[in-house]
Amino acid sequence: MSDTDSPSNNRQSYWRENLRIMTYIMAVWFFVSYGCGILFVEQLNKIKLGGFQLGFWMAQQGSIYVFVILIFIYVRLMNNLDKKYSFTETEEPQPDSESEEKANGH
Repeated sequence: MSDTDSPSNNRQSYWRENLRIMTYIMAVWFFVSYGCGILFVEQLNKIKLGGFQLGFWMAQQGSIYVFVILIFIYVRLMNNLDKKYSFTETEEPQPDSESEEKANGH
């Protein structure tokens, strides 16, 4: 095993990629919620969406929708990252009903 394949380096690479993903997700969230809902609202209000001004809609609804979509994107990216670095969640073995009965004295 070389130094570049050590578990410590593997964890550091995983964490570095995790932080990169988080940075991109947070940047998009900031841009949509703060930028579209506050900073660029006047320019976006010139566009109509379902009878409402886009800036108003982004401040009231759009940023929430984007946030929920970002959650799903984050989950997918993290699942892919876990697979890339072979980090998996281990499930605890579920006791079968017979062993539970023995433990309870039945």
